[in-house]
Amino acid sequence: MFTLRGCALALAAALAATIALTACEQTAPESTGTAAKITLPPLSGRYPVGTVDLHLVDSRQDPWHPADKRELMVTVTYPAQHTGDRAPWMSRAVADAVDRLASDAPMLGLSPGAVDWGGTKRQASTGVEVDRTGGAWPVVLFSHGFGVVRELNSVRTDDLASHGYVVVSISHTYDAKVVEFPDGRVLASDAKPDPQYLATSIDARVADTGFVLDQLTRLAGGANPDAENRALPAGLAEALDLSKVGMFGHSLGGYTAGEAMFRDPRIGAGINLDGSMGVGKLGEIVRHGVDRPFMLVGADGVHPETKREFEHSHVDDMDPSWREFWTNQHGWKRDLHFDGAAHNSFTDLQVAVPQCASLLSPETRQREVGTIHPARSVSAQQDYIAAFFDLHLKGLPSDLFDGNDPRHPDTRFIP
Repeated sequence: MFTLRGCALALAAALAATIALTACEQTAPESTGTAAKITLPPLSGRYPVGTVDLHLVDSRQDPWHPADKRELMVTVTYPAQHTGDRAPWMSRAVADAVDRLASDAPMLGLSPGAVDWGGTKRQASTGVEVDRTGGAWPVVLFSHGFGVVRELNSVRTDDLASHGYVVVSISHTYDAKVVEFPDGRVLASDAKPDPQYLATSIDARVADTGFVLDQLTRLAGGANPDAENRALPAGLAEALDLSKVGMFGHSLGGYTAGEAMFRDPRIGAGINLDGSMGVGKLGEIVRHGVDRPFMLVGADGVHPETKREFEHSHVDDMDPSWREFWTNQHGWKRDLHFDGAAHNSFTDLQVAVPQCASLLSPETRQREVGTIHPARSVSAQQDYIAAFFDLHLKGLPSDLFDGNDPRHPDTRFIP
């Protein structure tokens, strides 16, 4: 039975992403006057990657602004023939919003400009042709956490593309902290931490997912779904194998991946990165499971009220949604735990926080990304996510799911 205690925990987990940008809080009032620089890690796959943003406009009404049509921004990342000019981690408008959130006093207290959010480059290149030597590539969708931005998940999405996938990262407008559109509009989040808003958000996110798949189908058929009809990378339309679709997400995005998979049979495999599946309302995937592969990936946590430490898994009673899902899931399943990780270890903060350690108290570092070794955490995420989709979308065998692997000492499967 889904309890109020479980609901409180789920809400706390989802909203943890909203406060993620406290990660570079200063430990002293003095400022060095030099912005902290962030470098994103190299790709672990064999392919260089390219990237392009698409502006998609739906015919449905926006659930929070019904006078407007629902519109989204998505980032498409793909195997490329060669490298080129590297894409920015985030646009100036998004970087400014992130910086304002990180410097909001008194809760955050970070000096404006303490971190150079806008100066970082992704490993993906712009304006490069799609690599078609492997034929069409499987497609994997990504959904971000509640109240944050898709850009703070670029390490995961870019790396998966380097393993031979077209990865489509969705910004859920009015749920994401900000979304910038090609005409310069910046739409800020209306997000409220209450069950009604979160229930509406889940429904909107699932509808967003189906709409994006519909637009990718149009693209594969030769149409340009971009609202401004901007040029697409050469070979992109022919590169989409929509008979092989997966989805993963972090926090509320992990819940979204499960619900979208339950409601849309086009999605053949999914991963939930540390997201409760009972925020706002209990998920249908929790009640019924799915007949397709789904993997839970959990971190360590602290109950927001009792302060009891716990591991997010299907055997711990802190999140009944995972336990009930595990009982009802009738397809392939795994519960993979990252020891010493925190909720935001599954975002780009796992990379960024250690690089601005001089601005952090030990308590802040541990709250945001735990005590897990950062490089080992990143490496394990790269390996397990790629191997999961390799197994279930490409049919490539992997021994990673046979048991605990000594190559990744911080991870273990929970039976």
